[in-house]
Amino acid sequence: MNPVDLKYNKEHEYAKVEGNIITFGITDHAQKSLGDVVFVELPDVGATVTVGKSYGTVESVKAVSDISASVSGKVVEVNTSVMDTPDLLNSDPYGEGWLIKVEAEDLAPLESMMSVEEYETLLAQEEH
Repeated sequence: MNPVDLKYNKEHEYAKVEGNIITFGITDHAQKSLGDVVFVELPDVGATVTVGKSYGTVESVKAVSDISASVSGKVVEVNTSVMDTPDLLNSDPYGEGWLIKVEAEDLAPLESMMSVEEYETLLAQEEH
């Protein structure tokens, strides 16, 4: 079940909006598709991320995948636990497996992201 309070994109990444602080992560569908996550590379606190551009990678036993920013802004927190224990992405992608928190310059890009209903429709279409 995908949380209703998040925004989703077609790359199976999510954004949790708390004022102008946006938490990025990958969805449950993404972690299942990747398989066992073995390595996560994330930017440092203070780094700048740009909407639509890669800010890190998730490496699994199957593939290495870029993860992209949903908004532009400054990284204010990095989940070092997920770098130390990458399988948190598999066990708890919406909780302990979040990736970074960004202080957004502009929230407008979030408007093009999907609601949980739209995202679940996308998942259903991808299964066919």
